[in-house]
Amino acid sequence: MGNGTSIGRVRGLGAAHHGAHHWLVQRFTAIGNVVLMSWLLVSLALLGDYSHANVAKWLSQPLSATAMILLVVSLFWHARLGLQVLIEDYVHEAGTKFAVIAALNLATIGGGAFGIFSVAALAFGGNA
Repeated sequence: MGNGTSIGRVRGLGAAHHGAHHWLVQRFTAIGNVVLMSWLLVSLALLGDYSHANVAKWLSQPLSATAMILLVVSLFWHARLGLQVLIEDYVHEAGTKFAVIAALNLATIGGGAFGIFSVAALAFGGNA
C-alpha cells in the first residue's frame, strides 16, 4: 500500500461506502411513510363507520389492501433501519451487538409478517 509514507499507509482505507446507502434507504422509507400515512388518515376520515364489517369491506378493495401492506412493510423497514443505527452506536461489545441486531431482525420480520397476514386475511374475507 505505498512506500511507507503517510499517504501511502492510508490510501485505500477510506469509507466503506455502505452508510450512504443506509441513510438514503431510511430517507426513502420516511417519504413513503409520510405518503402512505397521509393516504391512511384521509381514507379513515372518509370511511365514517369503523365497524369490523365496514373496515373489512374497505380492505377487500385491491387498492386499499395493497397500500396498507406497503405501509406495513415501509413502517417496519424504517423502524428496523433506525433501531439498527441506535444499536450500532450504543452497543459496543461485538457479541451483544450481534445478538441484539438478530433479535431486532426477528422482531421486525415477525411484526411485518403478522401485519401483512392480518391485512391479507381481512382483504380475502377472513376474520383476522
